[in-house]
Amino acid sequence: MEVVVGCYEQVAFGFSVHPSDEDDGLWKLEPTFTHHGHTASLTAVSVGTKYLATGSRDETIKLYDLTKRVEYGELQEHEGTITCLEFFGDHHLLSGAEDGNICLWGVKSWECVKTLHAHKGRVTSFSVHPSGKLALSVGSDKTLRTWNLMKGRSAFVKNIKQIADLVLWSPKGDFYIVSRNNQVDVYKVETASVVWTFSIPVRISSVRFITESIVGVCGDYEKIHLYDVQKQVCMCEFKAHDSRVKALHSSYWHGIHILLSASNDGYIKLWNIDLSHLEAVPVLLGEVNTTARLTCLTVHMSADAAQSLDSSSAKGRKRKKIKREEDVEHLEKMAVEMSEDCTAKTMPSQADAQVFSKCFKGQSKVKRKVKISSND
Repeated sequence: MEVVVGCYEQVAFGFSVHPSDEDDGLWKLEPTFTHHGHTASLTAVSVGTKYLATGSRDETIKLYDLTKRVEYGELQEHEGTITCLEFFGDHHLLSGAEDGNICLWGVKSWECVKTLHAHKGRVTSFSVHPSGKLALSVGSDKTLRTWNLMKGRSAFVKNIKQIADLVLWSPKGDFYIVSRNNQVDVYKVETASVVWTFSIPVRISSVRFITESIVGVCGDYEKIHLYDVQKQVCMCEFKAHDSRVKALHSSYWHGIHILLSASNDGYIKLWNIDLSHLEAVPVLLGEVNTTARLTCLTVHMSADAAQSLDSSSAKGRKRKKIKREEDVEHLEKMAVEMSEDCTAKTMPSQADAQVFSKCFKGQSKVKRKVKISSND
């Protein structure tokens, strides 16, 4: 497992994780690369099977080949800060920005195969459904939008009272959450309605599903909260850092549910989330001080580790796929009457009716390969 972070200092860092041979020993995080590829602070990072993508306030997306350890090129389609990035599968990268657009990139050709004119104002967050057929996005125009990625157009628009900062699907797609300021609304797909709302004392900076029901939440202070969205209860809160926590990520590795956290004072920490003792403070597995002001965090799993995870879940894959398809059909049919205090309406966009037909004509092709500074 390799942890990748971005920071205000315009640099992306990589750290390989090495479990301890001793039961009570801390895991080691050893530097693997450092790359100064942007001219402004990093705002988003995402990892696919082979590539790392980084977004910045300089309005560009940088691509890195993590196998060959070279800079692969850059994508220039947005106008404004890149606000969010997400790889889905081996074939697509989605990017959102302050220009209100969501771009869908083909990983093989690195062409912008579709531009979704998502919001009147910046795109604050988006999340792809596990089926790959739908996506949710939120923006500064106070809307929550459902996207049909198969047709490349808007399916539903829901007006909300406040600007939402984050939206996130659960791993199986049974739930999704919308965060606004210090509050989180939990939606259940089966009813397409808010089933629970909770809040923390400060503005939320990151939310991450650890399992289908367990969620980690952090904000503008040193604590992390763990919630069970099915039982609708806060299981635990604990002081994780000495400074505000900026980003969370989760992974299942070596038989352990791991929650990773990055703080404004430069620390990356790994926590052991014991599902049988969620009320207890998680055990710290390891930490490293990058000395940078961290802004974003992701994890790259090796091909062997990813294959192992795929094999371990193969038995339930067919059943989950069928359920996801049923959920997608359910969402597409509903009129999105999601809550009593919000107004929902269907607004198909004519501008988005062309199905993945707009190809990027600018600098989407690979132009150069630059060696990443190695710390091996």
